[in-house]
Amino acid sequence: MTIPRRNFLKITGISSIAIASGLPHFSFAKSNALTLVSNRPAIANRKFVSKAVEAKLLEVKAAIKDPELAWMFENCFPNTLDTTITHGVVDGKLDTFVITGDIHAMWLRDSTAQIWPYLPFVNKDVELKKLIQGLVNRQTKCVLIDTYANAFNISANVEDKGWQQDDTAMKPELHERKWEIDSLCYVIRLAHGYWKTTQDASLFDADWHKAMRAIVNTFKEQQRKTGNGSYRFRRNGSNPTDTAGFDGYGNKVNPVGLIASLFRPSDDGTIFPFLIPSNLFAVQALKQLEEIYTSATLDLVFAKECRTLADEVDAAVAKYGIINHSEFGKMYAYEVDGYGSMLVMDDANVPSLLSLPYLNSIDYKDPLYINTRKYALSERNPWFFNGKAAQGIGGPHTGRDTIWPMGIIIRAMTSTDEEEIRSCITMLKATHAGTGFIHESFYKDDAKYFSRKWFAWANTLFGELMVKLYQEKPHILKKLY
Repeated sequence: MTIPRRNFLKITGISSIAIASGLPHFSFAKSNALTLVSNRPAIANRKFVSKAVEAKLLEVKAAIKDPELAWMFENCFPNTLDTTITHGVVDGKLDTFVITGDIHAMWLRDSTAQIWPYLPFVNKDVELKKLIQGLVNRQTKCVLIDTYANAFNISANVEDKGWQQDDTAMKPELHERKWEIDSLCYVIRLAHGYWKTTQDASLFDADWHKAMRAIVNTFKEQQRKTGNGSYRFRRNGSNPTDTAGFDGYGNKVNPVGLIASLFRPSDDGTIFPFLIPSNLFAVQALKQLEEIYTSATLDLVFAKECRTLADEVDAAVAKYGIINHSEFGKMYAYEVDGYGSMLVMDDANVPSLLSLPYLNSIDYKDPLYINTRKYALSERNPWFFNGKAAQGIGGPHTGRDTIWPMGIIIRAMTSTDEEEIRSCITMLKATHAGTGFIHESFYKDDAKYFSRKWFAWANTLFGELMVKLYQEKPHILKKLY
């Protein structure tokens, strides 16, 4: 068995050296007899308890026939609430800070994705509603600190300053300043999702409006119609995916209306800065802003500005982001530069091409998506791996021959084929390495080798999948896997 040398660190816990170096930090699970005892913290040690979430957990768990799968669901679904939440009142406003897990910082992307599965329960749980209000407020605050940052510290006074030596305009509140379109899209997604669920527009105060305008202005600046803009990023080190070339501005793009993103949702650098799945996510986010400003805040001028930008980006994707693949036909490229160069691949991180229907950025019946999906789940995708443990999409972040469970979950979430969904469940059950939790990635031939013991987004996403199946295809859960 050959483990990718660059990625593998044989440790039994989280390696602070690996985190500090930016390398994936891999663990090794020892072969112990599996005991299906809850791995949740004791009630007194849980960061937040939602009565509505607990009730749904018991309801869904009772409907899962497979004992191991039910145990995994019990461990994973509440993991964000159990372990990652700090909440209270700051400067007179509800405030919620959500760490990713083993890295004690808040990513805009992860925090929205971690909380997202709990949104359907807010109208039944006042405290949960306040918790999510607090996250909307915290994300607003983060955007006003820096629209280009992807990850934040809980305050400016924490000892861990993250990557303060990066050659970019760092501030003490920032953990990392990698410009990723999806970070701002997730901020809009959460606010829109909260509003649609509750019809509560009270959070849309002066600060929130200022933040939304800053987001739109940042999108426009990164269309690069008048130059590279104010953002640049360079990091010293040997990992080329951790920095941006050409003096920190990335590869040159042709200003055709697309938005440049120097980093992917994996926090890896783009090769061609027009990242297509993130641009399609931006189209959806801008349309969501248009809906809020048309229906909730009645600022029709800004609503029109959002829609005009969404239409421009959408048209540019249609013109520059679609290729005619020799095997799969018309499909989306992953990255382009507007000059004709393109990168054809998919990565497991969301937004990915595979995840577009999950984000409501495209209909799963769209022929373009069908063709793109077939490509992404084939070995023509350089980051799709077929191993002894499982098959699935990985990405450069953890390197060759590593599969991301997140990609397997999204495959199931976006599938209409029940056999494919069952296959995904079987792989997820077979690759948690006896821990009862979902990891960042695992080695394709032996899931005992995995990265990130505590990755709350993946855990909660698995719980979201189980709830979705319980609601839409409950018969799938009524069998052993």
